[in-house]
Amino acid sequence: MPDLPQAVYARNMRLVGHSNQGGRGDGLQVMVHRGYAYVGHPWSAGFTIADVRDPKRPGETWFIPAPPNTWTIHLQTHGDLLLVVHALDVFARMKLADEKAYYGRSVGDALGEAQSRDWSAGVAIYDIARPQAPRQIGFFPIAGVGAHRIWHDGGRYAYVSALVDGFADYILLIVDIADPTRPIEAGRYWLPGLNRAAGETPDWPSDRRYALHHALVAGDTAYACWRDGGLTILDVADKAKPRLIAHRNWSPPFGGGTHSPLPLPDRNLLIVADEAVADAEGDGRKHVWVFDIREPANPVSIATFPTPDDADYAAKGAHFGPHNLHENRQGSFVSSSVIFATWQNAGVRAFDISDSYRPREIGAFVPAAPTRMIDRRPDRPKVIQSADVFVDAAGLIYATDYNAGLSIIEFAG
Repeated sequence: MPDLPQAVYARNMRLVGHSNQGGRGDGLQVMVHRGYAYVGHPWSAGFTIADVRDPKRPGETWFIPAPPNTWTIHLQTHGDLLLVVHALDVFARMKLADEKAYYGRSVGDALGEAQSRDWSAGVAIYDIARPQAPRQIGFFPIAGVGAHRIWHDGGRYAYVSALVDGFADYILLIVDIADPTRPIEAGRYWLPGLNRAAGETPDWPSDRRYALHHALVAGDTAYACWRDGGLTILDVADKAKPRLIAHRNWSPPFGGGTHSPLPLPDRNLLIVADEAVADAEGDGRKHVWVFDIREPANPVSIATFPTPDDADYAAKGAHFGPHNLHENRQGSFVSSSVIFATWQNAGVRAFDISDSYRPREIGAFVPAAPTRMIDRRPDRPKVIQSADVFVDAAGLIYATDYNAGLSIIEFAG
């Protein structure tokens, strides 16, 4: 077995494999599908497919470059389809190169509407029947900055966060992919105040960012996170006319950044993670919340996950706090009592929520610091930033990092 990086901290987890993703160690969203890992890159301008059929010895990688000036940071797999976002590489724009500029105001306002575009905006659809040779078969164009994240776990529709011309920031688009070679828009939803073209004006401060990060859908209900705009629960039975069931926002007093939803319908629970977007808790302590959704019109927060305290992570440098959750996708590890989350400089964490009022941590893995910085933003610390987590049906954990490659982790819980 090849030498593996030494963990900074581990409890009930151990590293069993590692991939440098063909020398492109930066990763954001990861999907593991039929023995291959699909990784979107925030700085390497494209996405990578890695052979992880032997997780202890990850094999060959294939890199698919993005069009010029384009982000392909998020992606989804199901069956023979791979959906990949296309959007302006916003961190390459000087206006948004600083994180405070990106997270601290409307992206649409910061950028303005370009008269001519030098990037690709939309969703690319690939046939991945042969993972080593993905073949683009369709494209859903977006007139604007582009798509940020997608939810598609089978079926006719994909749910896309998109920044469309005329809107101040990202909204929800529902895309019909019954014919993946000719995707079409089926419907859209936005928070009132985002539709500038229709004359709407925001009722929130200009230093707050109301923007859809993404939505997860269970049945005919979409659970959507809107950064500083909080959480919405939507009825999407009529794709052309999504209907608001509930809107909750706990910022202020908390620091916003509402990012990742995970519905657990069999228990009438909803898990919601707020993303830490500033170094050293500069935006306050962020939490993963547990909501009781027995009455969908009145979601009630009943608990928060414990904050990692095995080290002084707030003083470690870079971001400390939640980011992404494993999403219980079809064919992956599915549980309503064991939840996996990335905690950025505190690595990957596992939690037991059998008692939904008292979540407890049952496993942790903090990878080694990156050996090489790929994040091209100035003055970023050489600190682990665990970004996304996927757990396969066998219980193996796959975690990306902004610089340190793909960690493959065994959980003993």
